[in-house]
Amino acid sequence: MNLQRPTRSTLVEQVASQLEKLIEEGQWPVGERIPPEPELVEKLGVSRNTIREAIRALIHAGLLRTRQGDGTYVVASSSLGPVLQRRMERSKLSETLEVRAALEQEAARLAAQRSTEDDIKQIRLTLAACSAAEQSGDMEAYIIADLAFHKQVIAAAHNRLLSELYDSISESVTSSLSLGSLRWDLVLVHCRLNERLLEAIIRRDAAEAGEIVRSYIQASQDALLD
Repeated sequence: MNLQRPTRSTLVEQVASQLEKLIEEGQWPVGERIPPEPELVEKLGVSRNTIREAIRALIHAGLLRTRQGDGTYVVASSSLGPVLQRRMERSKLSETLEVRAALEQEAARLAAQRSTEDDIKQIRLTLAACSAAEQSGDMEAYIIADLAFHKQVIAAAHNRLLSELYDSISESVTSSLSLGSLRWDLVLVHCRLNERLLEAIIRRDAAEAGEIVRSYIQASQDALLD
């Protein structure tokens, strides 16, 4: 754990910044309990009040959450996610889909240009999970698998900021969908388009990959917004 003793007057800001960096770099992953106050006080050489204020700031930013009697846990890997999710909660589904379309189309084009063999392997695995959920008639499993598929495509673009933006948008879309919102005819369309998207990425056809995503989002808009 790389922590440095702060040297200037804005101790709370410096401490909060260091803790946030540990979260963003994955040294404190989502779901993990952060070290107790005495340990942080010792490592940083600041007062307990300073530590508490810094933690309080990260709680307000949506990165941490305190569980009564159990400690403080990491709940988000970036302050960007909670801010966007709060904003998305005030947006219409149509607006969310339009933003998701813009992000996914660019990501698909980049994935076709930058994906590695391991990326392709991971995308194949999530696509197989989509197909299995479709064949078993499990809508809830399909929604989860479909989101995982598109997150893997985003990851294959190898743009960290794009991944963070998409995570926030896609979670909002998923939360907006009840199990009854999707119809199996739409699922079948999505599955076929997902297969074509993977094929386009493998062929390094960026233009086709972007066009397939446009068709995918258009199908969702037609089914969900009519």
